[in-house]
Amino acid sequence: MDVIVLGGGLMGAASAFFLARRGLRVTLVERRHIGAGATVASFGNIRRSGRHLSQLPLANRSLALWARAETLLGRDVEFRASGHLRLIFDTDGLADMRRFAEEATPLGLALDELAPAQIRRRFPGLGPEAIAASFSPRDGSANPRLVGPAFAAAAAASGAEILDRATVTGIARTTYGFAVDTARGRREASMLLNCAGAWGAEIAAQFGEPVPLTAHGPQMAVTEPLPHRIAPVVGVWSRDHGAYLRQVERGNVVFGGAVARVPVDPDPGHARADPARLPEQLRAVVRLVPALREVAVIRQWSGCEGYVRDGLPVMGLSGTVPGLFHAFGFCGHGFQLGPGVGDAMAELIATGACETPIAPFSIGRFAACD
Repeated sequence: MDVIVLGGGLMGAASAFFLARRGLRVTLVERRHIGAGATVASFGNIRRSGRHLSQLPLANRSLALWARAETLLGRDVEFRASGHLRLIFDTDGLADMRRFAEEATPLGLALDELAPAQIRRRFPGLGPEAIAASFSPRDGSANPRLVGPAFAAAAAASGAEILDRATVTGIARTTYGFAVDTARGRREASMLLNCAGAWGAEIAAQFGEPVPLTAHGPQMAVTEPLPHRIAPVVGVWSRDHGAYLRQVERGNVVFGGAVARVPVDPDPGHARADPARLPEQLRAVVRLVPALREVAVIRQWSGCEGYVRDGLPVMGLSGTVPGLFHAFGFCGHGFQLGPGVGDAMAELIATGACETPIAPFSIGRFAACD
């Protein structure tokens, strides 16, 4: 075996797929079901606006792959380039948006600034109190429930071994590379890719690479099905916890944000939404779409996500162990990046280099602080 990928979320499944397409022998190991962790708890947002500027080259690479997802994977994962609208309700938000737009333009992201009259004309019923908005027409959303299994199935079709419901009981260095003991047997490979999400720091620490990471979960909810009126993904430029929402193809409105993330114990990693926070969240959501004031919320959920202290992911070569690679800690903003991360890591592992700049995400930045 050439590579063992630990973690069967979007990052791990996409990495397994692109590695297999490059002809490497791959085993993907997931302790639960494929895509059932942070990926399935995700909002499904495919946005570039508001990202840390260092992530934009990777986000652009990923967006190009999202646009080809149905062809690459042989199934529809409901990627829709419906656009991403971010409403602005105060002058701080407007200043932040304009500053970001100026800095992001050379990096391949052009944002349209909309005045209130343009918002009302193009997106009636959205943000009636907004003083402005940004719109990114090529961004959009996809279905988090479909995408992890789709990448894993495509990886299997390309020759990868998919080992789910396989709790890892031990990881060791060998003369050959790495041995991973699981509930479904031992696997050995010359290289190991750590895509274990909120558990990624535990694996890195085993190899002498501590990462300051904590586990939290988003507060997510969904409404009853409604007539389809909301075309873009909707968010907010805000220095506080901004709300966000989108209407799925079946008519339900999925929403999150506006309140602090819930704490999660990584062991066992079961995240639960806090019903007491829902009223505050709904007040923020109704500001975005007043017509949602009288609808029923039918479900809440959360998920276990890894948040790195500096807000950036860990991605690239290990600084201590040859053959070890990392891609974890995407701080609740990894869904859009997923295909690009998988493609970039496969390129790095197969060729020793990556055309997309990922140096800002090196795990070595923490060693430099010791």
